[in-house]
Amino acid sequence: MSTVPIIPDTKDWTWATRQPCEECGFDPTALDVVRTGDRVRANATGWAEVLARPDVVVRPDDATWSPLEYACHVRDVLTLFRERLALMLGEDDPLFANWDQDATAVEQDYGAQDPAEVGTALVREAGLTAAAFDAVPDDAWGRTGRRNDGAVFSVATFAAYFLHDIEHHAYDVRRV
Repeated sequence: MSTVPIIPDTKDWTWATRQPCEECGFDPTALDVVRTGDRVRANATGWAEVLARPDVVVRPDDATWSPLEYACHVRDVLTLFRERLALMLGEDDPLFANWDQDATAVEQDYGAQDPAEVGTALVREAGLTAAAFDAVPDDAWGRTGRRNDGAVFSVATFAAYFLHDIEHHAYDVRRV
């Protein structure tokens, strides 16, 4: 287990709302957003096996999180995106507070968390977030929200961005 912070990822991943990911295969152009909840639940089922691995705390290199750190990140992304979805549905064009995923990983000491507890929390958060996406009214997929870097999302593109994030991380831990 490493206590050294990961080199921050500064890439703009919003492209994943418009085009397929060559690494993980996620294709936003083929996404049925009303099935977002189903995909969230499906993603959550794979994490128990990952968190049971004997190398769960091992980073493959200094620039890559361990499987445990990825699971902690996905758990937190589930919560964050559910909260942001609620803002988009409840307010007109809300501005999201900044979230520094790398600072959160250090502050919460992702690499030292208990894998079983992380797994339980990830499944719980996935269920809540899936239910939140299941409840999006048909006429609300076009509502918008903004990040402080200027990126604008509709609920539909927000769902694609979110799904790519969690599905890409499931791909990341399969490669490790």
